[in-house]
Amino acid sequence: MPLPEEDDPVTALRNIGPAMAAEMARAGIMTASALRALGADAAYGAMIKTGTRPHFIGYYVLHMALQGRPWNDCKGPEKAALRASFDALKAGLSTPLHDSAIERLLDEIGTGRHR
Repeated sequence: MPLPEEDDPVTALRNIGPAMAAEMARAGIMTASALRALGADAAYGAMIKTGTRPHFIGYYVLHMALQGRPWNDCKGPEKAALRASFDALKAGLSTPLHDSAIERLLDEIGTGRHR
């Protein structure tokens, strides 16, 4: 039997704070168990689809959270591989909001769309 939401919050995972938890809730991810079942890529994709601004740091922080590692533990080849995965995920979810040439350029330099 799954745990109730209050007994299995996403904020129980290392690196997941209230802001990211709110973005997950907007995407329908209410528990740590649900997040683990989805995995980082599917969860981050759902978050983007519901309005989360794609940002590489948030993406790899989520990966580190699911591994129980500090967010800043991601380095070198592992970080490069996650960057490639993030770019592929973002490209697969391209929307008119994120599809203009200027938005692509801003994403490349890490500023993205400002809200």
